[in-house]
Amino acid sequence: MPEIITPRLLLRPPLGADFDAWARFMADPASARFVGGAQPRASAWRGFLTTVGAWQIQGFGMFSVIERASGEWLGRVGPWQPEGWPGTEVGWGLLTEHQGKGYAHEAAQAAIDWAFATLGWDEVIHCIDPDNAPSQQLAVRLGAHKDGPGQLPPPFESERIEIWRQSRSNWERRSPGLGI
Repeated sequence: MPEIITPRLLLRPPLGADFDAWARFMADPASARFVGGAQPRASAWRGFLTTVGAWQIQGFGMFSVIERASGEWLGRVGPWQPEGWPGTEVGWGLLTEHQGKGYAHEAAQAAIDWAFATLGWDEVIHCIDPDNAPSQQLAVRLGAHKDGPGQLPPPFESERIEIWRQSRSNWERRSPGLGI
């Protein structure tokens, strides 16, 4: 399984040992607000297994984001394309206490590099709730542009999202990449 090393982070597929931190992330109303809302541990387990299953079936999925200095699980970032999804997404979500430190930008940049280089994607989208200003700011910082409202497949069709886009050619023009 792939590992991506950035100056401060390790991105790797989720391991069983990550589940307690994942469940804490999903139980926290602030951390989980824009990724489906706070969930009990049993529901978080199902979501965790969905991500692990994506790696097994599709060969990609959300990476666990690990702080290299401490070994602490910070959140999840990475490529995502469930059945019926509006495009090839790189998404992110970090525990509240790790937001605002540049970790999401560092991890998302590495994940986008990896998706273009390894998966051969021509475009990356970000499905962002219109009320999620920090994620919108991150999308802008990554060079994406807002394309307008989007539609998720059932059972998420009632979720309000906007699609932010980034083409591979635009990414390559503006990003030095991480040599992935």
